[in-house]
Amino acid sequence: MLRFLMFLTICGWTVPSPAQDPALRFGGQIPPEVDFMYERGMEWLSQKQGEAGSWEDGNAGSGLDGICVMAFLASGEDPNFGRWAQTIRRALRHIITTQDEKTGYMPNSMYHHGFAMLALAEAYGAVDESLLWQGGEPKARSIAAALDLAIRCAGTSQKKNRWGGWRYTPDSTDADTSVTGAVIMGLLAARNAGMDVPDETLNAALDYMRRSTSKDGSVAYSGGFGGMGESMARSSIATLVAAVGKQKDPEKFPATLKHIASRLEHREGNYPEYFRYYMAQALFQGDYEAWQKWNALTIRQLSGTQAEDGSFKNGSFGTGMSLLALALNYRFLPIYER
Repeated sequence: MLRFLMFLTICGWTVPSPAQDPALRFGGQIPPEVDFMYERGMEWLSQKQGEAGSWEDGNAGSGLDGICVMAFLASGEDPNFGRWAQTIRRALRHIITTQDEKTGYMPNSMYHHGFAMLALAEAYGAVDESLLWQGGEPKARSIAAALDLAIRCAGTSQKKNRWGGWRYTPDSTDADTSVTGAVIMGLLAARNAGMDVPDETLNAALDYMRRSTSKDGSVAYSGGFGGMGESMARSSIATLVAAVGKQKDPEKFPATLKHIASRLEHREGNYPEYFRYYMAQALFQGDYEAWQKWNALTIRQLSGTQAEDGSFKNGSFGTGMSLLALALNYRFLPIYER
């Protein structure tokens, strides 16, 4: 409760009105196995962080740093004076200093850009910036300035392709729903944090996601038309961005939600961490009871796969994503609000 109240005060959040169910917003009792897994996972991530503030294994880049930052923030630990404060600050400094100061691009791909933007947005207002640059590096820019640059980069990049979304590089002329979903969530989090995000940028991207979704709930990878193939991850992304973006197509949103909510025991063969990350949020936003059932299954699954040292498969990426799949049990990050 102490860390909850502390984080609540830092973020400037208020107590929900009596009409709201506090359990939906703040959660109930945390399952002890979640706390156990989370503590071990954070300890492992802290040990794997490089001196410069980054995580270098596998999918290195600003997005991986952002995923790890969010994993620490999500548990409700004080990001300014808590035990992981230095870890969080080092990572944020690295994200900001590696950002292109002219274009706003955060490498190494627009995937990374989206996740890094999401992390900066979740840190903005929670992290005391008077403490941020006490690590010896000269101040590069504030979190708000870095976010503003990142938003402008996303808008400039979007205008270069005909679909209204994003792909791997800022200069890509096409788009896919996976990268686009990552960038949309970064933009939505930035807007939620009070940043100026142009309506035209978000509307064009959400429209691309709608066009890529069929009435049966399947979602195309690229091309911008209909839905092809079975991908629970893509259907989860489409469900999530529509819910958080408050643009629920009357036919397609119920279809994608049904597509994932009726397959709670599904396990993704490729990039399972990525699937669990989006599935958790999509079900929580769309069908709370389905999320509760899926969450119980996921807790059991991850309990059996966490290594003795606290890590999960696929290094820092897999560990950060696995922790975030559990993070809705805490619900401290603003992007996790319903």
